[in-house]
Amino acid sequence: MKFKNNLYIVVTISVMMIVLSISISLINFMVSLRSTETDLKTRSLPLTVDNIYTEIQKHVIEPNLVASMMAHDTFLKDWLIKDEQNSDKITRYLDTIKNKYGMFVAFLVSEKTQSYYTQNGFLEHLSPTKSDNEWYYKFKTLQEDHEINLDFNNNLDNSLIMFINHKIYDSDYHFVGATGIGLKISYINDMLKRFRQEYNFTVLFVNEEGKIILSERTDAKIKSLYDAPELRNLADQIIIKDSKILEYQKDGVNYLLKTKYIPELDLYLLVEAKLDDFTQNVRRTFYLNLAASLLVTVIITFIIIMMIRGYNEKLEFMARNDALTGLMNRHAFDDSFNDFLLLSQRNNDPLSLIFFDIDNFKTINDTLGHQAGDNVLIRISELLKTRLRRTDIIGRWGGEEFIIGLINTDYKNAEVIAETLRKAIEEDSRLIHLAPFPVTASFGVATVRTGDTIETILTRADSAMYRAKELGKNRIETELGT
Repeated sequence: MKFKNNLYIVVTISVMMIVLSISISLINFMVSLRSTETDLKTRSLPLTVDNIYTEIQKHVIEPNLVASMMAHDTFLKDWLIKDEQNSDKITRYLDTIKNKYGMFVAFLVSEKTQSYYTQNGFLEHLSPTKSDNEWYYKFKTLQEDHEINLDFNNNLDNSLIMFINHKIYDSDYHFVGATGIGLKISYINDMLKRFRQEYNFTVLFVNEEGKIILSERTDAKIKSLYDAPELRNLADQIIIKDSKILEYQKDGVNYLLKTKYIPELDLYLLVEAKLDDFTQNVRRTFYLNLAASLLVTVIITFIIIMMIRGYNEKLEFMARNDALTGLMNRHAFDDSFNDFLLLSQRNNDPLSLIFFDIDNFKTINDTLGHQAGDNVLIRISELLKTRLRRTDIIGRWGGEEFIIGLINTDYKNAEVIAETLRKAIEEDSRLIHLAPFPVTASFGVATVRTGDTIETILTRADSAMYRAKELGKNRIETELGT
């Protein structure tokens, strides 16, 4: 019962530890989630946007300087003013620019003749009715002297090209044409791929109408912000010059979106982050911490239970066994012998009791000291354990008195066993060494009769033992007087 009470306490404490462990893990998990989201909003997303913007600027600045230089080159101006004589000269010039700066194309357009030249020579005559030529006529009307745009050019490998266009003016500041360069922007696709693979960011470029102009070359399902319901409602907040961080859900999953206007391209840069991609490490850590906490709690609980079990068993042993000899004490012997008695009466099996007392034990204590007396008691208990059956029960009744219960043993066999024990005590070399005189014992033997209790059979065995004392000690007497 005591162990069960202790076990209940341990289980209660363990449950409290588990609840506390889970609570602490949950609190840490929520704090980490919040911290990760805050870091994503305030550091990772803005830094990514800035890196992309810097990367674009780096690839735009030099080509823009080259195009500006071409627009101010007196050779180009003179060639246009002199009615475009000897087109081979302009072809070689454009080819030199292309190769020197590693451009995809270098071009020149004459306002007077509407001729379009590249490093390969004359390409075409421009016309306002041709959709591919609209860029030039729009560019002429701009107040700005230059522009950067992205376009798929059918005449140039049908690749996405970044064109940097500059206006050419004569000495009187009259518009005489346009020049510039075009470069493939495959590096942007590589950059977008790298940000997705290494940082879990999806990057898009959209124009003023919400059309997706640039994205990684995958099988994109949407061509415009308005094709995605979750972005359609945010379009007015996305297509503005001010940078923003927006939150939305897609298929039940939370996303963050950082926006930035890129004036050099007249496009809007969008960097999308799926929150789950950034919190999976936090979740993994939470599950590992939770599992570790539960495991530690289970281990500690198991250790405590084992300690309590061992402590309880030790207490039970101390409550039922003699501290000096390890034999049953009087209470434990009473319980066990009563069980033997009930079994004997039920099966009609013989049951005997041996009760003996060490002769002259007081003299041993008085002459040799109590430690010597204790050593004698311990040695006799060892002799009893080695010479009796495992089914027999042995107890220290008190002081120098010992009691033995013999199941399935009649009085004759009990007397034989008693004699074996008497001789073992008398002849034991260790006992002879412990005392200067022989250590002996007087035995009383009784057998269970019908209607017996432990008190009645013990009374008869005790009387037989005292009779052995009176008849000279170191002998055996039975209840029958033999």
